[in-house]
Amino acid sequence: MDDIERVFEAASSLLARLARLDLTTMDDEAICSIVARAERAGRLIDTIRAVSAAEVEERSRFELGAGGLSFRNGHRRGTALVEHITRVSQGEAARRIRLGMAIRARRSLAGETLPAAYPRVAEAMIAGQLGTDAAGQIVRCLGQAEKHTVMLDRLAVAEEALVEAATHDCADLVGIQAGIWREALDPDGAEVRDDEVRQRRGFRLGRERHGLTPFSGEADPTFAALLRSAFAEANAPDAKPRFLGEEDTARGTEPVTTPDGTVVEVLKDPRTREQRQLDVLVGLVTAGVRATGTEPGGMRSTATVMAVVQLKDLQSGTGAGWLDDVDEPISGRSVRELACDAELQTVILGDNGKVVHLGIGRRYFTTPQRRALAVRDGGCVWPQCTAPPSWCHAHHVEEWQHGGRTSIDNGLLLCPAHHHMLHNSDFQFRMIGGKPRLLAPPWIDPDQTWRPVGRTRAMMTETLPV
Repeated sequence: MDDIERVFEAASSLLARLARLDLTTMDDEAICSIVARAERAGRLIDTIRAVSAAEVEERSRFELGAGGLSFRNGHRRGTALVEHITRVSQGEAARRIRLGMAIRARRSLAGETLPAAYPRVAEAMIAGQLGTDAAGQIVRCLGQAEKHTVMLDRLAVAEEALVEAATHDCADLVGIQAGIWREALDPDGAEVRDDEVRQRRGFRLGRERHGLTPFSGEADPTFAALLRSAFAEANAPDAKPRFLGEEDTARGTEPVTTPDGTVVEVLKDPRTREQRQLDVLVGLVTAGVRATGTEPGGMRSTATVMAVVQLKDLQSGTGAGWLDDVDEPISGRSVRELACDAELQTVILGDNGKVVHLGIGRRYFTTPQRRALAVRDGGCVWPQCTAPPSWCHAHHVEEWQHGGRTSIDNGLLLCPAHHHMLHNSDFQFRMIGGKPRLLAPPWIDPDQTWRPVGRTRAMMTETLPV
């Protein structure tokens, strides 16, 4: 222990000297060199942080009870002890432990030393070649694939390829590549991860501070893609200012003299990028709230999201699809669901990545059609659901991408939750006599009867015993 303490003291002393350097006197080449060398030193420190935090967690295992390291130091878990020792956040302590567990050497029940769960990642981190951002992405994605994949021999190939990519690509690109490897190794897991992501979505509105109310949240890939598309449209260099208030309009209006001497007023957007994006979000929400009271379907943005999916995955509903500007993929089944009720342009790839279809934004049910559906269905047609028409999607009974017509005789209303359930279950809908009917799976309905659904009040009077 004395030797380790002396090494740390010597390293800390040298790093302290570097921290006091006057960088303003150095040339550009020296500054870039310092950035690179400091990063490598930081990676080595981060590796020590991760493996030591993981060792604390290992020695604080639940089964050790009162003899565990954290318990003996007055903490219930190893994470809490690491947080106490380091004064980092609880989330950061947990992140270090997760990564450290993946790269630390292990011991068998017989006391034999076993390699790390991700040996190539561990090797690169110990050499200072791989940072925690990229390493965390690799471990997370390969760990998700490992839960379901049968191609375990390919995990080592993927790990090697991703570590190699991390030596010359930034962590964001490595994360995208890790996600692609995950989907290739475990195509059936995309649907499971899709549901896990949906369960973690959320929005929080805080208390007002100094006149402003903070909000935050986590968006699922679909909503994130819609937001990014709307923001990209508003931030385009040639875009005209949208949702501009009177004050900003006055600040951005400038008189300009043309070559012929005429004075004209020119409007330039005076807002920051963040202000512009907030105003877009506020404008879309406001328009949606206003439309909800007058239109059954509510407001729809003109922004278009592109979804790229392989033909076989779109047909089967398996595999994964990729949305504009969103790293996290969605399942092939979710792409099919989106095609029902989202502003979506689908790009379908055949063998060898050949584009076999470039779809246009699909045609929605018109406002009169949605009104007719609202009258006929009375809201969500799922049994026992009370969602009103204004909450519902208009679903194509025969899917649009399979040739289904956008007509009242091929449409019905489903709330978002039951729309998602339909695309992820064995329930089926069919139009019989111009009315929707539902067929439940055999274990729910052994008689396999197509049962009428819908709850329009005007027709309910006919069933009353009078």
